[in-house]
Amino acid sequence: MHYQRLFLVLCIPVMSVAFTPASSPQTKQVTKLNAETKELESILGTRYPTFYSMIKDNDGIWKEIQKPEVEGCTIFCPSEDFFRNLDTKKRTQLKDDRNSETAEKIGTYHIVNEAVDAEALFNSGGVVTLGGEVLVGRSISGGVFGLGGTEDGSSTIGGAKVTLSEEVGASVIHEVDNFVSPNILWRFMDQLRIPGSQ
Repeated sequence: MHYQRLFLVLCIPVMSVAFTPASSPQTKQVTKLNAETKELESILGTRYPTFYSMIKDNDGIWKEIQKPEVEGCTIFCPSEDFFRNLDTKKRTQLKDDRNSETAEKIGTYHIVNEAVDAEALFNSGGVVTLGGEVLVGRSISGGVFGLGGTEDGSSTIGGAKVTLSEEVGASVIHEVDNFVSPNILWRFMDQLRIPGSQ
């Protein structure tokens, strides 16, 4: 009996040390990503509240950019000026709960699960977003009907001009003057509306 107690007294500390999980690099990476995601969400909520309201409840987006193998992300944020000048009908459609699935799909076209800075964006021909591929071009100023203009050093993505780029940790936020998602998505708005209802 005395030996059993002695055995337990000696084994329990050894077992607790053996089964104590070590702080792995993956755990540190997840903690860093969560802190960076909180900073991104803070910036989006402050500077781009209308766009942020479109993506904040989309768990698929946040799960994708918080994966341990993802080192930063890129977010194309339509400016508040764009939303203020957006057609009233489209603003109403975006806020309508019946269109939430389409609004979320529009939001996914604005997220890339890797960091693409301004220079890389300018030199690319397109990016693969969480929603699908979006073409990237070069912004042209002047000219008539696209002829005779000169490149102004900015990029366009999905027809939207990039007006500002900012790095946030390992991620990048590009402010744009329009949605970068395909216009065809607007055809799916109001599909669940009962004819004759408001």
